[in-house]
Amino acid sequence: MNFQQKIRQQYAKPGGIQELLYLALPMIISTSCDGIMTFTDRLFLARVDSAQMNASLGGGVTLQVLMFFFVGLIGYSTALVAQYFGANERRNSAKSSFQAMLVALAAWPVILAFTPFAGGFYKMMGIPAVQVGYQVEYLNILAWGSIFGLLRYALGCYFTGIGKTKIVMQATLLAMVVNVVLDYILIFGKLGFPAMEIRGAAIATITGSFCAVCVLFVAYFRKENRQEFHISQSFRFDWKIMKKLLYYGYPAGVEMFLNFMAFSAMISLFHAKGEVVATASTIMFNWDLVSFIPLLGIEIAVTSLVGRYMGACRPQVAHRAALSAVKIGLIYSSIVLFLFVFIPETLTRVFAPSVPSQVFEQAVPIATLMVRIAALYVLVEAMVTALVGALRGAGDTHFTMIASVTSHWLFVPILYLSLNVFNFSIGLSWFLLVLFFFMFSFVLYLRFRSGRWKKIRVINDDIKEMAISESN
Repeated sequence: MNFQQKIRQQYAKPGGIQELLYLALPMIISTSCDGIMTFTDRLFLARVDSAQMNASLGGGVTLQVLMFFFVGLIGYSTALVAQYFGANERRNSAKSSFQAMLVALAAWPVILAFTPFAGGFYKMMGIPAVQVGYQVEYLNILAWGSIFGLLRYALGCYFTGIGKTKIVMQATLLAMVVNVVLDYILIFGKLGFPAMEIRGAAIATITGSFCAVCVLFVAYFRKENRQEFHISQSFRFDWKIMKKLLYYGYPAGVEMFLNFMAFSAMISLFHAKGEVVATASTIMFNWDLVSFIPLLGIEIAVTSLVGRYMGACRPQVAHRAALSAVKIGLIYSSIVLFLFVFIPETLTRVFAPSVPSQVFEQAVPIATLMVRIAALYVLVEAMVTALVGALRGAGDTHFTMIASVTSHWLFVPILYLSLNVFNFSIGLSWFLLVLFFFMFSFVLYLRFRSGRWKKIRVINDDIKEMAISESN
């Protein structure tokens, strides 16, 4: 066997790049569409004024803070559905999905209950007064429509878990088209509509999510899916499966919630330094989000694939799937690295307002430097997302929670001291955060290399009980 044949064999093996790409490409497209929606909101609002662009970032992050405990909890249903699917327990895959939908329905009133406190928080963090009103309005509208985002995520986890990621991609593509078109119409006041600016951006986002949910529900109730997964029998509360979802999912929920609280605090620390720094950091975080979101598609795909092979008791194949994800992520991130290093100012000026702005021009050199510094960690970020996805798919969610939350909450005091005590420059403060991110990535690598995650068994007790009941 020659070298080329060996490469092809490795590529086509179970858990190899070919299998991972089959799952990952639709998810990369899906998560990229989500990124385009967020990017378009902020790009169009930048044409209105910088305060509304900054408010969309601040309000959007606040909603994520409120949602992300539940999003993390629901997100573990991908691994749970995949593990039951790998163990050929189709009924339990559907039951796992319904438990995730119940969590989504329970989360909505909780999110709405916390939104009235946002305005006071923004003022306490020193957000510019011109930005606060826009930020509160944007958050309130998004919060009322968050039920569509939660249900869309729960259904997406189900289809990802059973390997039908193309359906998720189709739903997200529709959401993106609806959102972008309505952004243009409602923000700028086209086709007879009044110019609704930031309110129009929020309404466009909600409408896009609603359309995606409709597509996913149609696919969920399609005849072949109903029959194969016994959908009609799944609509009941199942404490045994819910307990697994809560036990293995709550660390991911806590991790996402606390991490986004830390991220929100970091954004507020930057924004509190004035409108110029707020504009520069918003531009940098927008490009950081755009570059990171395709990696989330890889993370979701590897979570599904590792979960499937762990459910089938094939940990070595799960290990191969994780390494395949790292390779794909590094190839993608190399492209991002090139763009961030060589054309950061071009990327920054994409957000130039339609009317010349002194604030924007003062923000350009700061944002350009921050984007170039971000190039330092994009390759490491690819490895981190792949390893986190693999560890979560195997059920090692408690360790990833501890490591991730600890690192993110170290970032906040580091940034505070850097900006407000030592009075370092914005560029140097951002550089320090990037350095500490490298430490977090090394901790995850050591955990993955130890192989402890391969010994975790999430659904084995269910399989044993099924075998006993069938023998009786």
